Amino acid sequence: MIFTKQTGQNMLRYLLLLILPLNLFAQSPTGEELSRYKNQVQNVNIIRDKWGIPHIYGKTDADAVFGLLYAQCEDDFPRVEMNYVEKLGRVSEIKGKESIYADLQIRMLFDSVEAIKEYNSSPIWLHKLLDAYADGINYYLYTHPKVQPLLLSKFKPWYALMWTDGSIGAIDVGDVTIKELKNFYSGEKAELTSVLQNKVDELTTGSNGFAIGPSKTESGNAILYINPHVTFYFRPEVHFQSEEGLNSYGAVTWGQIFIYQGFNEHCGWMHTSSYADVADLYAEKIVKKNNGIFYNYDGKQLPVTEKQIEINYLSDGKILQKQFKTYFTHHGPVMAARDGNWISVKANNRSVKGFTQSWLRNKAGGFEDYKKTMELLSNTSNNTVFADDKGNIAYWHGNFMPRRDIKYNWVKPVDGTITATEWKGLHTLNETVHIYNPKTGFIQNCNSTPFTASGSSSPLKKDYPSYMAPDGENFRGINASKILSKHTGYTVDKIIEDGYDRHLAAFDILMPPLYSAFERKRKDLHSPRLDSAMEILTRWNRDCGEHSVATTIAISWAEKLQPVIMKRLEEDDEMDQVAKTSQFIKQASDEALLQPLLNTLNELNAKFGSWQTEWGTINRYQRLTGNMTEIFDDSKPSLPDGFAASTWGCIPSFVSKYFGQNKRYGYNGNSFVCAVEFGKKVKAKSLLTGGESGDKNSKHFNDQELMYTKGVFKDVYFYKEDVLKNAERMYHPGE
Repeated sequence: MIFTKQTGQNMLRYLLLLILPLNLFAQSPTGEELSRYKNQVQNVNIIRDKWGIPHIYGKTDADAVFGLLYAQCEDDFPRVEMNYVEKLGRVSEIKGKESIYADLQIRMLFDSVEAIKEYNSSPIWLHKLLDAYADGINYYLYTHPKVQPLLLSKFKPWYALMWTDGSIGAIDVGDVTIKELKNFYSGEKAELTSVLQNKVDELTTGSNGFAIGPSKTESGNAILYINPHVTFYFRPEVHFQSEEGLNSYGAVTWGQIFIYQGFNEHCGWMHTSSYADVADLYAEKIVKKNNGIFYNYDGKQLPVTEKQIEINYLSDGKILQKQFKTYFTHHGPVMAARDGNWISVKANNRSVKGFTQSWLRNKAGGFEDYKKTMELLSNTSNNTVFADDKGNIAYWHGNFMPRRDIKYNWVKPVDGTITATEWKGLHTLNETVHIYNPKTGFIQNCNSTPFTASGSSSPLKKDYPSYMAPDGENFRGINASKILSKHTGYTVDKIIEDGYDRHLAAFDILMPPLYSAFERKRKDLHSPRLDSAMEILTRWNRDCGEHSVATTIAISWAEKLQPVIMKRLEEDDEMDQVAKTSQFIKQASDEALLQPLLNTLNELNAKFGSWQTEWGTINRYQRLTGNMTEIFDDSKPSLPDGFAASTWGCIPSFVSKYFGQNKRYGYNGNSFVCAVEFGKKVKAKSLLTGGESGDKNSKHFNDQELMYTKGVFKDVYFYKEDVLKNAERMYHPGE
């Protein structure tokens, strides 16, 4: 195992390993379990191709799941484990008291008792998959005794039901922050995280999904472009197949049993994070009496439910406990106090139906089949871009969508004392925002509004309640719409080319006013440095690039403006990024534009010895350790990266910052990227951040890093004959 420097707990465990038997920390399987494992592995074959991608072949779906989880553990067990440590609300046992309230939030939202009940009552097919999930991980630990878990020495089948959505942003609590939760349950008054910072953080994340219909492709087949933007190494690339109709390829979130973004032989799906409103806050009027705490509802006083939650946490090498008396109304957990009211959260963050939907999409046979999975209405966090082998393309904005009274403002907490604010069931699939086979021949979603997703074929905003699609426009969405509406004759290579368009559309708005301000003030400023920089910026085509000095100047300058641009003028201000940028630039004084630019040039000169520094010189890709939190070091090898953050409209996102070093390093952006054409046979190419393995000693740790920084894709080996031609290793789990 790779031990990180993140916590004192890691070091403590390491020291204990030196003096205690290895098996002290692992739970050995029972004789019955071991017999079950050994019987199942004979039905599982794993073939690693030349990129280290695992292709798992099982007799049954459960066999394939067993092999999938085993292979994930081979590639990066620490990430598999940590995902479930988080979803079990036990991070404090590793990281200490700093994580107590994050754990408390999880424990209030994700009920393990319910997950256990659902596992015990699950249908046979699902029960087998959940057993195979746990068995695949536990067999890996049994066959790799030197791998010491930080906390979870034996996985249980119901753990999988604690994370029923593979999204990086699968938890929805409205806008309640961890600090508000801490203030409520600790009595402390910690400074609250600003809404502004949350909005700025949103801009650096997201994803792109494109679907191209037959009218715009060279072959007449539909093409899907899969381009999630997440923290690096959040998902590996996998392929699993069974004799029960499973044959799915794509990105799996570490420790899950389903392909989150990917394809099978008939269709493909790309998920982008959605801002559709699926969680609401209720202002509860509280009455405290001698016999308990009550809340007003429908003219009555109902008792507030109390629940004791114990959080274990690490402190000075010991595990201590902190007790919480938590509160619930029928709306949900109480997680904050505002304006004299308690705030409860109504949401659907964990659902066995959602887990079922996530699994079934892997086996969908095409558009109609996929629609049936969507009719389960349990996908809470994603938009879906879809294409199939019949030439269908489709888009759904969200999926789980509560029906509400439109006269209330659901952006804010609503009155919890009345029945009128209750959810009125769910909207049907056809009532939600969707696009089927648009005449324009394309669909795009870049975490932006669905009302520009397909040019003139886009849905109309007036036809839907505002809570269904509050998402605004962003610069990636503007750039994608412009490109996809203009081009035709798409192939897999052509969609990759457009998916790697480097234009930074934000500067189409930001640059012209800067030019004008400079012309008005240049004689007063008397700055040769500014004169030279403006000459470079004036000639710039606003495309980012490895050798572009203009990119360095422009992004460094715009990063100074960003907090001001995104600042809310009023509490109710819901303007999107594009509108805020346009408003700022119209109102900004010449000094507000030019002084930050002068400061930028001086800072670049001081940091790098010259303000005329190429973007690739300072914008770097580096993977040194494989730790959960990567470290960066200017003295160690790294690669130049010419891409930029999605914030500025760059479709192939590469988000970087300084991390205490002189150069800035990427940590978020393009992850698993894949272009797929559906015809009689699937054609696909893919690219993965760095490489498949999280082990720094593996040849597949960084074998895709140069390709990643250049946008050079590899062929996907989907059919077994191609897998065998490019096989590097073939084995049963445990061999």
